[in-house]
Amino acid sequence: MRNWLVLLCPCAVGVALHLWLLLSCPGGPGRHPAGPLAFFPQWKLKHYDVIVGVLSARHNHELRSVIRNTWFKHLKQHPALSQRVLVKFIIGAHGCAVPVEDREDPYSCKLLNISNPVLNQEIEAFSLPEDVPSVLSEDRIVSVNFRVLYPIVITSLGVFYEADGVGFQRNITVKLYQAEHEEALFSARFSPPSCGVQVNRLWYKPVEQFILPESFEGTIVWESQDLQGLVSRNLHKVMVNDGGGVFRVITQAGEGSLPHELTEGVEGIAGGFIYTIQDVIDTYRNVPAKLLNFYRWTVESTSFDLLLKTDDDCYVDLEAVFDRIMQKKLDRPNIWWGNFRLNWAVDRTGKWQELEYPSPAYPAFACGSGYVISKDIVQWLASNSERLKTYQGEDVSMGIWMAAVGPKRYQDSLWLCEKTCESGMLSSPQYSPQELSELWRLKELCGDPCRCEER
Repeated sequence: MRNWLVLLCPCAVGVALHLWLLLSCPGGPGRHPAGPLAFFPQWKLKHYDVIVGVLSARHNHELRSVIRNTWFKHLKQHPALSQRVLVKFIIGAHGCAVPVEDREDPYSCKLLNISNPVLNQEIEAFSLPEDVPSVLSEDRIVSVNFRVLYPIVITSLGVFYEADGVGFQRNITVKLYQAEHEEALFSARFSPPSCGVQVNRLWYKPVEQFILPESFEGTIVWESQDLQGLVSRNLHKVMVNDGGGVFRVITQAGEGSLPHELTEGVEGIAGGFIYTIQDVIDTYRNVPAKLLNFYRWTVESTSFDLLLKTDDDCYVDLEAVFDRIMQKKLDRPNIWWGNFRLNWAVDRTGKWQELEYPSPAYPAFACGSGYVISKDIVQWLASNSERLKTYQGEDVSMGIWMAAVGPKRYQDSLWLCEKTCESGMLSSPQYSPQELSELWRLKELCGDPCRCEER
């Protein structure tokens, strides 16, 4: 019996405490406190003038170490600022065992299965087997969809056609479209006076070269300008050279197929393209979501007036930032302080390819080396984080989100957008760990990282 009493006593005490807390809440039983700190009102969140969020990748250990030993260390030892600023690195909660360069796409942790790719050599994507005859079909428009799994550059577009000693006698247009876009990225027109170069059983013409990045989805459309149809075959009768797995043909009925309205004419292949495999890696696509998670954590876990966002490869002078805040009276609501890019064109291809934003230009957005936003803006971002759509980069995403809010923008060119060194700069981007250490060494030695005659 005593043993049972020993076991039951803690439970009884816990139940009694829980009932007392509920009954003592404002509004009586049934009303829950606003948060865990409501039970203990004497426990208040520590307040900071500025919270600094430093975007960082999990593998950037050396850059974070340099920050801890330079401006972050200086901040902690500063008699006036050490208690006014909280610095946090923004890093994903879970790592992926598959290195970024080995993933099928930047959103997943799926292994990219590429076998022995040959970099920077031209490869023919499609070809007809020797035993397949070249005969005209009834189809005047034929198209094929594909997805890029590793960056490639298409150098030429081509058509199937057997000249049989009489020369090229057709008028055919080949166009490449990006998914969900009506305007072709590039095209080639074949005609008797301008038929390009024959390679095996295809005729090719060069096109303007763009890097088609990982996750690019597109459609190649062959269209006959004559009354005759095209020399075309279905996908199963064409040899596909995918470079070891760098792109994948997508069938209309297959998994991951493109929407039907993006496909023109009959599904099939009426030519090909020549491409090279590029040694380029895309690692930026998940950063906007990571930033929104940080904003939500900041609102839920801290008390502050302003938030400064920067990157782990940036030189930052927090003392200069505080001086500027006081001089310009920037510690007020609805403020967005940074160096803004205006009417920045949306890239449809390449490293900064934007697949989701339909306009030709982005709204104003601040350079990623650093910007400051007020608490009310952070609260809006946090409360809407589940609904806000993320785009190709965190800086342009922020500009699109802020277009809905209309904050007061304070333009300041001392947030540098490019890797340069200027006296009085607030931040400067794209430095290596060694360069950051040297900048801070000169700053401590002479007070100016850019102009210092060593003593």
